[in-house]
Amino acid sequence: MKNLSEILSKAKSFIKRYHLYIFKDVALFILITVVVHFSYRFWAKKMHYWPIKTTINNLESNMSKVVYYHSAWFVENVLNIEITRIDQTKTMYFVNNGYISVNRGCSGFKPILQFIILMMFFTGSLKNKLWFIPLGVLAVHLTNLFRIIGLSVVITKWPEYWDFSHDYLFRPFFYVVIFLMWVWWVEKLAYPKKEKKAAN
Repeated sequence: MKNLSEILSKAKSFIKRYHLYIFKDVALFILITVVVHFSYRFWAKKMHYWPIKTTINNLESNMSKVVYYHSAWFVENVLNIEITRIDQTKTMYFVNNGYISVNRGCSGFKPILQFIILMMFFTGSLKNKLWFIPLGVLAVHLTNLFRIIGLSVVITKWPEYWDFSHDYLFRPFFYVVIFLMWVWWVEKLAYPKKEKKAAN
């Protein structure tokens, strides 16, 4: 135990001496994000959300309905893209025979959960977290709407790029938004001003 304390003390001194606080924060961000990602996958696929399966299923189902109705409204009324809606299956059919089905996996639950856990484990005052976490949840939800709406444009105008856009363009965009929210938190809110001055 003494050796561990010495190692941690030396690590802190090294970080302070060379002003490596940002690298420590980035490493912590990556660690939390990766751990939550793979823990969630294991919980969903192997444990089937035990012991709160029904609660999570209902939550994802309700969230996907909200995403479907909001994105379908925007596609129809703002972008003026002609669609046929099947509300029971949360599906939008387009005139070129393409379709988008907003299932539970499209609810945005996982990235929202990732953001909440990241903020809970990261340093900062509870007072700031009480308004910043809801703001981040809203930002992730709006990102999800942007994703569905963007995919609607892709499937209408460039259907050959659907797979690429779905898997490699819009899906990683969640992590970009979460990262930017986290940068805002670290740069402006996480550390008291006195602590920042001491670090400099």
